[in-house]
Amino acid sequence: MTTRVLDIGNCSPDHASIRSLLDTSFGAQVVQAHGLEDALEQLANQSFALILVNRKLDRDYSDGLDVIKEIKACEKFAEMPIMMITNFAEHQAKAVEAGALEGFGKLELASQATQEKLAAVLA
Repeated sequence: MTTRVLDIGNCSPDHASIRSLLDTSFGAQVVQAHGLEDALEQLANQSFALILVNRKLDRDYSDGLDVIKEIKACEKFAEMPIMMITNFAEHQAKAVEAGALEGFGKLELASQATQEKLAAVLA
Protein backbone atom coordinates (compact mmCIF):
# COMPACT_ATOMS: atom_id res chain seq x y z
CA MET A 1 0.00 0.00 0.00
CA THR A 2 1.31 3.43 -0.94
CA THR A 3 2.05 5.87 1.85
CA ARG A 4 0.18 9.13 1.22
CA VAL A 5 0.87 12.60 2.58
CA LEU A 6 -1.60 15.47 2.30
CA ASP A 7 0.11 18.81 1.61
CA ILE A 8 -2.15 21.77 2.38
CA GLY A 9 -1.63 25.35 1.27
CA ASN A 10 1.74 25.30 -0.48
CA CYS A 11 2.35 27.02 -3.81
CA SER A 12 3.26 24.85 -6.79
CA PRO A 13 7.06 25.23 -6.52
CA ASP A 14 7.07 24.48 -2.77
CA HIS A 15 4.68 21.57 -3.27
CA ALA A 16 7.01 20.18 -5.94
CA SER A 17 9.99 20.41 -3.56
CA ILE A 18 8.06 18.70 -0.75
CA ARG A 19 6.74 16.04 -3.15
CA SER A 20 10.27 15.35 -4.42
CA LEU A 21 11.66 15.02 -0.89
CA LEU A 22 8.91 12.68 0.29
CA ASP A 23 8.97 10.55 -2.86
CA THR A 24 12.75 10.22 -2.91
CA SER A 25 13.24 9.65 0.82
CA PHE A 26 10.11 7.68 1.72
CA GLY A 27 8.41 6.57 -1.50
CA ALA A 28 5.38 8.61 -0.42
CA GLN A 29 2.71 9.92 -2.75
CA VAL A 30 1.92 13.56 -2.00
CA VAL A 31 -1.58 14.90 -2.62
CA GLN A 32 -2.10 18.66 -2.76
CA ALA A 33 -4.97 20.57 -1.17
CA HIS A 34 -5.35 24.33 -1.23
CA GLY A 35 -7.51 24.95 1.84
CA LEU A 36 -9.58 23.38 4.57
CA GLU A 37 -12.54 22.44 2.37
CA ASP A 38 -10.63 20.43 -0.21
CA ALA A 39 -8.36 19.01 2.51
CA LEU A 40 -11.38 17.62 4.37
CA GLU A 41 -12.68 16.19 1.10
CA GLN A 42 -9.35 14.45 0.46
CA LEU A 43 -9.24 13.15 4.04
CA ALA A 44 -12.75 11.72 3.68
CA ASN A 45 -11.86 9.88 0.48
CA GLN A 46 -8.30 8.63 1.05
CA SER A 47 -6.10 7.53 3.90
CA PHE A 48 -3.02 9.57 4.77
CA ALA A 49 -0.04 8.84 7.00
CA LEU A 50 0.74 12.53 7.52
CA ILE A 51 -0.76 15.98 6.93
CA LEU A 52 1.51 18.94 6.21
CA VAL A 53 0.06 22.44 6.56
CA ASN A 54 1.75 25.62 5.35
CA ARG A 55 1.80 28.45 7.90
CA LYS A 56 0.10 30.78 5.42
CA LEU A 57 -2.06 29.16 2.76
CA ASP A 58 -0.95 30.16 -0.71
CA ARG A 59 -4.43 30.65 -2.16
CA ASP A 60 -5.61 33.38 0.23
CA TYR A 61 -2.88 33.78 2.87
CA SER A 62 -5.19 32.49 5.60
CA ASP A 63 -3.62 31.00 8.72
CA GLY A 64 -2.55 27.36 8.57
CA LEU A 65 -2.94 27.14 12.34
CA ASP A 66 -6.70 27.49 11.84
CA VAL A 67 -6.60 24.52 9.45
CA ILE A 68 -4.74 22.45 12.03
CA LYS A 69 -7.26 23.35 14.73
CA GLU A 70 -10.22 22.48 12.46
CA ILE A 71 -8.76 19.10 11.50
CA LYS A 72 -7.90 18.29 15.11
CA ALA A 73 -11.48 19.24 16.10
CA CYS A 74 -12.88 16.58 13.72
CA GLU A 75 -13.18 13.37 15.74
CA LYS A 76 -12.51 11.26 12.64
CA PHE A 77 -9.18 12.98 11.93
CA ALA A 78 -8.08 14.14 15.39
CA GLU A 79 -5.42 11.43 15.79
CA MET A 80 -3.81 11.92 12.37
CA PRO A 81 -0.26 13.26 12.55
CA ILE A 82 -0.01 16.86 11.38
CA MET A 83 3.06 19.06 10.95
CA MET A 84 3.18 22.77 10.22
CA ILE A 85 5.61 23.97 7.60
CA THR A 86 7.17 27.20 8.84
CA ASN A 87 10.63 28.59 9.49
CA PHE A 88 9.37 30.49 12.56
CA ALA A 89 9.82 28.80 15.95
CA GLU A 90 6.95 30.72 17.55
CA HIS A 91 4.51 29.43 14.94
CA GLN A 92 5.83 25.86 15.36
CA ALA A 93 5.17 26.20 19.09
CA LYS A 94 1.58 27.33 18.47
CA ALA A 95 1.02 24.41 16.11
CA VAL A 96 2.33 21.96 18.72
CA GLU A 97 0.01 23.53 21.31
CA ALA A 98 -2.87 22.87 18.87
CA GLY A 99 -1.95 19.18 18.68
CA ALA A 100 0.52 19.05 15.79
CA LEU A 101 3.89 17.34 15.83
CA GLU A 102 6.90 19.61 15.57
CA GLY A 103 7.26 20.40 11.90
CA PHE A 104 9.94 22.02 9.79
CA GLY A 105 10.57 25.02 7.60
CA LYS A 106 11.06 25.15 3.87
CA LEU A 107 14.62 26.30 4.45
CA GLU A 108 15.19 23.02 6.35
CA LEU A 109 13.87 20.61 3.70
CA ALA A 110 17.28 19.06 3.04
CA SER A 111 18.34 18.85 6.70
CA GLN A 112 18.93 15.68 8.65
CA ALA A 113 16.57 16.95 11.37
CA THR A 114 13.71 17.21 8.86
CA GLN A 115 14.46 13.71 7.58
CA GLU A 116 14.32 12.40 11.16
CA LYS A 117 11.01 14.16 11.91
CA LEU A 118 9.45 12.73 8.77
CA ALA A 119 10.93 9.27 9.33
CA ALA A 120 9.34 9.14 12.79
CA VAL A 121 5.96 9.19 11.05
CA LEU A 122 6.59 7.69 7.60
CA ALA A 123 9.29 5.02 8.13
